[in-house]
Amino acid sequence: LVLLIFLCRSNKSPWVCLTCSSVHCGRYVNGHAKKHYEDAQIPMTNHKKTEKQDKVQHTVCMDCSSYSTYCYRCDDFVVNDTKLGLVQKVREHLQNLENSAFTSDRHRKRKLLENSSLNSKLLKVNGSTTALCATGLRNLGNTCFMNAILQSLSNIQQFCCYFKELPAVELRNGKTAGRRTYHTRSQGDNNVSLVEEFRKTLCALWQGSQTAFSPESLFYVVWKIMPNFRGYQQQDAHEFMRYLLDHLHLELQGGFNGVSRSVILQENSSLSASNKCCINGASTVVTAIFGGILQNEVNCLICGTESRKFDPFLDLSLDIPSQFRNKRTKNQENGPMCTLRDCLRSFTDLEELDETELYMCHKCKKKQKSTKKFWIQKLPKVLCLHLKRFHWTAYLRNKVDTYVEFPLRGLDMKCYLLEPENSGPESCLYDLAAVVVHHGSGVGSGHYTAYAAHEGRWFHFNDSTVTLTDEETVVKAKAYILFYVERQAKSGSDKL
Repeated sequence: LVLLIFLCRSNKSPWVCLTCSSVHCGRYVNGHAKKHYEDAQIPMTNHKKTEKQDKVQHTVCMDCSSYSTYCYRCDDFVVNDTKLGLVQKVREHLQNLENSAFTSDRHRKRKLLENSSLNSKLLKVNGSTTALCATGLRNLGNTCFMNAILQSLSNIQQFCCYFKELPAVELRNGKTAGRRTYHTRSQGDNNVSLVEEFRKTLCALWQGSQTAFSPESLFYVVWKIMPNFRGYQQQDAHEFMRYLLDHLHLELQGGFNGVSRSVILQENSSLSASNKCCINGASTVVTAIFGGILQNEVNCLICGTESRKFDPFLDLSLDIPSQFRNKRTKNQENGPMCTLRDCLRSFTDLEELDETELYMCHKCKKKQKSTKKFWIQKLPKVLCLHLKRFHWTAYLRNKVDTYVEFPLRGLDMKCYLLEPENSGPESCLYDLAAVVVHHGSGVGSGHYTAYAAHEGRWFHFNDSTVTLTDEETVVKAKAYILFYVERQAKSGSDKL
């Protein structure tokens, strides 16, 4: 590769065709790279197609930022190389361009951008000027689902601080010192650490950088250990959050850079043994903060036999009651407003199981009609509530776009507890820390953003853009995931 031919006006997400060296923007900018491939597939009408022309179809391109290779014909990423190692030579050529010809120009432009954007990042707070310390996350191609979850978790202080205080993995040395790395699916799973990349991402988000942070390394680790999230399709933010927390929990149960995670957890006095909830093995910071316990009661309607089961949870998935599903906005006046209390009541109310969910009664020794009820046996330090907005029909997955009213402060969970008399007056009150919102009509499309509170101010996180917002804007959002933090001190706010 001697010459790169830039044919697209956009400088976002550049991809180089490995056939003709032309550079176009990715499919999630203007889609010129994909159009270049599609145009090459149009049969030549005036000329007879030769065997050579049939083979050259401009199907493979490379991301100029991450150096990953993609085949449009296979609709998948490519990890193998040619016999002559031509793909690796292209990577090395792009790296040399980045490290030489464009380095000084990039630094000059970056300084100009930082200086020009500094004024827009200054805020008036209590009469004095302060810098906006929040940092956005670059969208790597439909990765808004990941960005919204990462920004939300970064604003759960106890959880975030734990990871930022972990010891860092030793830096590489030797020939690879200081050189940028790119990940491929062919690398072994032992070469990556989700905890380390998650730690580095959290550390980058509140350092006051004026430019968006690119979570490339974390995203490629996600590809390695969570195959469901490979590629650049839109994904479900709640599903990603559950996979992320589960895999962090599993990795935290081992050692980290020679230091046992269990030792680090024990040294954190605020995470006492009484607050731990074990899920799939030993307790970690994930279960200590997000872990709660449900009691599931099932009663046989024939003989009255009662069965009780305790289930640990990291979040609660709440149905939006069917009678509210036509009310889409807060100001719409047809019928009562759906509230978070309605969703919680629907989750914990006594329910008669239908014919497809018959209970196997051990006394009757056969499946019988029964009732089911959930109680919360133990509340977590951070209560994560997922509103089930996506439902499968016969052929597709529909979105429930109902507005659900939720409190910013004083969510009272006492009435949902199994033994409310054993709880203190403040231990059941929760204040909102973050909200994830899905904009659009379907799970496979649309866009995710997040609202989060930091040091008394609310921010709106929209990928690389971070803006200050107010409480009135937050409460109007159609929440998809809500993060509530257990109240530690008394305040003068009302209960839900």
